[in-house]
Amino acid sequence: MSGLRVHQAGPACTVQDPGRPGFLGQGLSRGGAADPLALVEGAALLGQDAGLAALEIAGFGGVFEAEGDLRIALTGAPMAAEIDGARVAWNASHALMAGQRLSLGAVRAGCYGYLHLGGGIDTPRVLGARAVHLAAGLGRAVAAGDQLPAGRDRGGETGLALEVADRFSGGALRVVEGVQTPLFALDVRARFEATEFVRGGRANRMGVALDCPGEGFAAEGQLAILSEVIVPGDIQMTGDGRPFVLLPECQTTGGYPRIGTVIPCDLPKVAQAPAGAPLRFCFVSRAVALEAEARHASHLAGLRRAPRPLVRHPGDIPDLLGYQLISGAVSAHHEP
Repeated sequence: MSGLRVHQAGPACTVQDPGRPGFLGQGLSRGGAADPLALVEGAALLGQDAGLAALEIAGFGGVFEAEGDLRIALTGAPMAAEIDGARVAWNASHALMAGQRLSLGAVRAGCYGYLHLGGGIDTPRVLGARAVHLAAGLGRAVAAGDQLPAGRDRGGETGLALEVADRFSGGALRVVEGVQTPLFALDVRARFEATEFVRGGRANRMGVALDCPGEGFAAEGQLAILSEVIVPGDIQMTGDGRPFVLLPECQTTGGYPRIGTVIPCDLPKVAQAPAGAPLRFCFVSRAVALEAEARHASHLAGLRRAPRPLVRHPGDIPDLLGYQLISGAVSAHHEP
């Protein structure tokens, strides 16, 4: 069986796919990749289904050995990457031959990087998905000695690259109002939009805490709010009045007041924001939000056609002579 042998892994490497919808009523959130856009980008680079599982790497990668010839792709937060000591490009696909080792260092920007295999990571499905859900106790983090089996790869070319927009340094987040938004006075909402927050030190796959100077943001009668259904993107105001933006492994109900919800296509910016990154919120109408989601869906659909051949510097190609770029020679002095 082909796959990857894990020789070293960071503390938060987990197998992730788009998650398992349909279990909210049973108290299980969808889970899945913190940055689902990275899954689609990896699928585009390998020419395969975006529903296949990949390895999500938080902060620091590890060392992985190919057991059998593999196609791989690297997306999400960029990391230092080498194959047998030779540097390889991020947001690109590569051939990883049997016995070769892929080394991934610390993130250079963002939080979550992704390692994709041709055919996906073929771990057993639990409740219809392969996604590890640490908060619910479904699966565990990858550790040294593990073997990550590869699914059946239909094959295709490697050496493809993908240009991606920056979503690894914070930025503007569009927010729609919810049923609890009116509990916040108009001046509180205006101050919320005018405030530049930074990602705080508390963050995981359940959510991200934000910090800001000055007083917090309180809702009227917030101590009497009953627990209600919550979803990723909801912005809860915690006891100190600081925002906490929920991510895929959030709980399914909560009693903190929610000032609004980050629209899904902007949520990867929250997940990928490194500590100290600036974030701002802007309320938009539902019509504007739906238009943004439609444009995002169109972008995702076009990613399959977006990869282009990877342009490499000749000095970075160890087997340059093997490409036979010159098949003959002529004399400048001899007439043919």
